[in-house]
Amino acid sequence: MPTLSGNSPRTASALPVLFVPIWATGFISARAVIPHADPLGFTAVRFTGVAVLLALIAAASRVRWPGTRAGWRDPMVAGFLMQGIYLSGVFWAVSRGLPAGIAALVGSLQPLLTALLAGPLLGERVSGRRALGILLGFAGAGLVLAPKLGAADPSGIPPVALAVSLVAVLALTLGTLWQKRTGGGGDLLVNATLQFVGGMACAIPLALAFGHATIDPVAPLWLGLAWAILVNSVAGILLLLALTRRGAVAGVAALFFLVPPVAALLGYLLFGEVLTLAQGAGMAVAALGVAVASRA
Repeated sequence: MPTLSGNSPRTASALPVLFVPIWATGFISARAVIPHADPLGFTAVRFTGVAVLLALIAAASRVRWPGTRAGWRDPMVAGFLMQGIYLSGVFWAVSRGLPAGIAALVGSLQPLLTALLAGPLLGERVSGRRALGILLGFAGAGLVLAPKLGAADPSGIPPVALAVSLVAVLALTLGTLWQKRTGGGGDLLVNATLQFVGGMACAIPLALAFGHATIDPVAPLWLGLAWAILVNSVAGILLLLALTRRGAVAGVAALFFLVPPVAALLGYLLFGEVLTLAQGAGMAVAALGVAVASRA
């Protein structure tokens, strides 16, 4: 079975180009799904579908499963944080009234948190050039999101939803760092499968405790679910794991600054959303920041 090891220069350069638009389409599928399904229940079904699909592919590929307890535990912990808490938290916060622009800006804090924690937790040194790139990326993401932030009424931002989104981004950061620290070996497909088992262990109890069985069985829901499983989850997590293995975690995290610009561009192309000159400038600044951070 072909892998996403990223060892060859051609593969290494292709991974970020594939990852960013795939991750950004998560906001598009969320926009299609949230009006038709309970977000926590949808996330639990999504993770279950992904885990089953990946397990079947792994079985058919006859990959080697972990032979130690840590080999099973570590990717499940990463998935509990990166998939379960992060995605459940973001979907729930947006469904409870957190403006999408605020949610995206909070998500843009992830590379900053990763850069701050990579030193004490992983021993990775963040160079001055990489720090400059991360700051440029955050500034660019802020420019892209500025129109949505301006349209949001600060007095109408639900404090609980905002707090949940902050916890979600912190969980994504810690999960990424944990994955980098513990996930250096093993098969990527097995690692991804176990991550979504960990995500299920978080999402299913949350759905049972706080969700509600609201499903509107219309085409956008099924299309959004299929896209979320096959593209956002299966392809997205395999690419993210491959990127995390081959690069410094702060440099990989900087790619997330490109998600708001790409999501804004997709919104313009698919939904006719307005794209301003300032947002175009923000896209350029974010791209420059990622280029600087990735080559530091």
